[in-house]
Amino acid sequence: MTKSLAELATDILCTAEGREKTALSRETARRWLESREQGRPLEIGISAPPDAPARPVKPVLLDPRDVPRRRPGTLEGRTAILHAVAHIELNAVDLHWDIIARFSDTPMPIGFFDDWVRAADEESKHFNLVCDCLNDIGSHYGALPAHAGMWRAAEDTKNDLMGRLAVVPMVLEARGLDVTPGMIEIFRKASQDKAVAALEVIYSEEVHHVAYGSKWFHFLCGRHDLDPKDAFHALVQKYFHGALKPPFNEEKRAEAGLPPDFYWPLAESTLKNR
Repeated sequence: MTKSLAELATDILCTAEGREKTALSRETARRWLESREQGRPLEIGISAPPDAPARPVKPVLLDPRDVPRRRPGTLEGRTAILHAVAHIELNAVDLHWDIIARFSDTPMPIGFFDDWVRAADEESKHFNLVCDCLNDIGSHYGALPAHAGMWRAAEDTKNDLMGRLAVVPMVLEARGLDVTPGMIEIFRKASQDKAVAALEVIYSEEVHHVAYGSKWFHFLCGRHDLDPKDAFHALVQKYFHGALKPPFNEEKRAEAGLPPDFYWPLAESTLKNR
C-alpha cells in the first residue's frame, strides 16, 4: 500500500544519518511533485511524527554558550562556519518535513504541502552542497560540536501552526537572509570559490522559504480574521526567546513578504529603548 505524504515525512524524520536523510527527502519530494504533475497526488494522510528527529551520533550537541568560537579569518574558523551551516540546513530539512507531518490534519490548500515539500528538497540540496565543501577541505559534518537548541522552536510550536510559521520561516530563516551575505564575503576573500557558490545558492533559495512562511501565515490570519502584524508580534513574543537582532536585510525581507513594521518593533535596539 502506498504511504501517504505525512507518513513519508515521518520516515524522513526517523532517519538519522544526514546524507541518508537528505537522499530520502529528495526522493520523496520527487515522488510528490511528480504525482502532482500527473494530476494524481499522493494522499496527504495523517501520521505520528517523533517529538524530535533522529540524529547521527556526531556531531556532539552542546549548549549554544559552550560551542567554541573560532575566528573567521582562519581556515579553522571558516571550517567551523561551514559546519554550523550544515547543521542548520539539516535541521531545516527536518523542520519542513515536520510541518507537513505534524499539521497534516489541519485543513490547508494543497499548495501548502507543495511549498514545504519544495523547501525541504532545497534544504536537502543545501546540506549536501555544504557537506561537499567540508569534504573538500578535509573535514566532514560531525567533525565539530554543534548547537543543541536548533529544535527548540519546533518543540515550542508543536501544537500551533501559526506559531510555527511565525518563528521558523519568518524569524529564524529570515535571520539567514541577514547574515549570509557576510559569510559569502568571508569565503570570497579567502578564495574558497566552492563555498561561495554554495552559499549563494542558499541565499537565493532561502528567500522562497521565508516567503512561504509569510504567505501561509497571512492565509491563516485571513481565515481567523486576525491582523497579521499584531498576530505575528504576539506569537513571536510568546515563542521566540529573546529579541530580534539587527542589522536586517530589508531588501530581501521585503522580497519575501516581510515589511519592516513586522520585525523592527521586536528588535533588540527597540526593546532596549522602551
